[in-house]
Amino acid sequence: MTAKKHKIFYLALMILACIALGGNHAMAIEEIPYTVVEQNGDFTLREYPKYIVAETIVKGQFEDVGSEGFRRLAGYINGKNRSKESIAMTAPVNQEVKGEKIAMTAPVNQQKSGNSWRITFVMPGKYTLDSLPEPTDSRVTIKEKPARLMAAIRYSGTWSRKKYEVNRTRLQEWIEQRGFEQIGEPVWARYNPPFMPWFMRRNEVLIPVRIN
Repeated sequence: MTAKKHKIFYLALMILACIALGGNHAMAIEEIPYTVVEQNGDFTLREYPKYIVAETIVKGQFEDVGSEGFRRLAGYINGKNRSKESIAMTAPVNQEVKGEKIAMTAPVNQQKSGNSWRITFVMPGKYTLDSLPEPTDSRVTIKEKPARLMAAIRYSGTWSRKKYEVNRTRLQEWIEQRGFEQIGEPVWARYNPPFMPWFMRRNEVLIPVRIN
């Protein structure tokens, strides 16, 4: 990722994180609830319920697609949708008529989709497919993810592909050792804004599995 793209991506994350935290009054960011089926050091087997995401498909390299995907999805949850409600933006951002504003949730997910990458934001639990406003950006779609079993590994550190690949490999080895069957592509999940020190970040790789 170029220095310019890094700057844009980090700025977008910081702005969205500030919105989610409500200025000076910190609020917990909603996460998907799950049940831990098995715990083994850094590894967990989790049971997730069905949930709804806003997603966009971006072509490009692993470390280059995040900023574009984030920009599209951040636009959606900050008002680029067909709701009639307008939200005034404060200075120095120019004021414009926007639609319904949707709270940010964690994590931001990235998953390979053919020759491209699927970037997703999980929608807050209060919404249904019928109640979420329609995106005005045709590249953003709303989908429901089915309930599923996910193997996961948690790690701290930078958002480099090298760190991701190391932990993806570790997780796939654990899946094989446990005799589970991988039934989908790995998902890369990031829970923190970029100004969080790298050693305090919560990152995860998750892989859908089946117990044979």
